Amino acid sequence: MTKLPILDQPADNAGYLSGNQELLGHRSVPHGPFRRLLRAAIHFLSYHLILTRRAVQATRAAGFRLTVRPTVFHPRWFVSSEYFAEFIEQLDLRGEWVIDVGTGSGILALAAARAGAEYVVAADINPNAALNAADNARANRCGAVSAVCSDLLSAVASRPLFDVILSSPPKHAGEPRDLADRGWHAGPGYRDVVALFEQAHARLKPDGRVYVMLSSDSDLDLFSRLIEQAKFRAHIVFERSIFIESFIIYELTRC
Repeated sequence: MTKLPILDQPADNAGYLSGNQELLGHRSVPHGPFRRLLRAAIHFLSYHLILTRRAVQATRAAGFRLTVRPTVFHPRWFVSSEYFAEFIEQLDLRGEWVIDVGTGSGILALAAARAGAEYVVAADINPNAALNAADNARANRCGAVSAVCSDLLSAVASRPLFDVILSSPPKHAGEPRDLADRGWHAGPGYRDVVALFEQAHARLKPDGRVYVMLSSDSDLDLFSRLIEQAKFRAHIVFERSIFIESFIIYELTRC
């Protein structure tokens, strides 16, 4: 398998990848004791210092003024959200209908509106996140954005279909401790997101596309199977490495 480059912007020459566990261009690699200890320490600090905070915080990220309610994933401290928002703003979404699944603070939905989307749904299973996304849409004068509390796309009407579906699901398996931890852990076997790709396929226009951000620490073999089962093909359009992991955005289109 060819090793793909580390990219800081969309990759014009990244080819489509297919074939079972190699669909995503990366394979899951078991972590050694040091890596597991480092990841556990990062989660411990993130959970106690950021995820379970009790105060509403004000911040700036991707050029937006945001408030972040308790239990909502913080886009300033968890940089993947800002990377994804910056990628979205390079897209031409003029006139398109977009849904952001797992919206958190709403930063990706706001980025889609700024990229020209005609209508954007900001969906999240966390009711605090849905309220937060609505707050931030008003504060940033993004009238195209509406928010809904939904488990993936289950509470969203089956019609009309969307041109673009965005999602940055939890990057790690494991049982979440509480509502705040659901932004980090997706349940054993990624229980809380396994239906994402089948639901996305059903709600997407025939020529639509899905942009999903995963981590090099995610179970990419599992995600590869889920994407293939949902009859999507995957194309890497962005990858950025930080000290502990790489964030990878895939464009999914119907096979």
